[in-house]
Amino acid sequence: MTTDTTAPVRDPAWSLSRSAIGLWVTEGVIGTLVYGVLVAAFVLFVPDGGPVPVLRWLLPTLLVVYAGTAIGIRPWVRYRVHRWEVTGEAVYTLTGWLTRTWTLVPISRIQTVDVTRGVLQQLFGLATVAVLTASSQGTVRVLHLEADVAQRVADDLARRAELVRDEAT
Repeated sequence: MTTDTTAPVRDPAWSLSRSAIGLWVTEGVIGTLVYGVLVAAFVLFVPDGGPVPVLRWLLPTLLVVYAGTAIGIRPWVRYRVHRWEVTGEAVYTLTGWLTRTWTLVPISRIQTVDVTRGVLQQLFGLATVAVLTASSQGTVRVLHLEADVAQRVADDLARRAELVRDEAT
């Protein structure tokens, strides 16, 4: 009897927490405000002349396009495309909304499992699970899970990785 341990060709099963949308919208608003202050400072303090007349209308226009993308489009698209799954053999993630990255880390390769919660993640009740291996390319981050789910996933992965290490010795 042979066991097929090849990676699945399907997408990982789970999406991120819906609270991630709120987090990404908030990040978009913060970015828009920062860029808005810079554009306003440029328009108010840089004197006319040379290419400045074009920039006086181009920069605010670009700011509106950025705001529409960062607040109204990007959070929803990211939510639809970011996926994750933990199976008996590996941790899978699918990330990226322009460039898609599919990552697999076998349970047997896991060295460390970390849970981190940034300031905005804490406000939204989210956490990130980082699964680290000895390889520089082997780290997988499962972003923006509900904090209790992230902790359970991390505990389960650490326990299973320890069992695999014990079996190998």
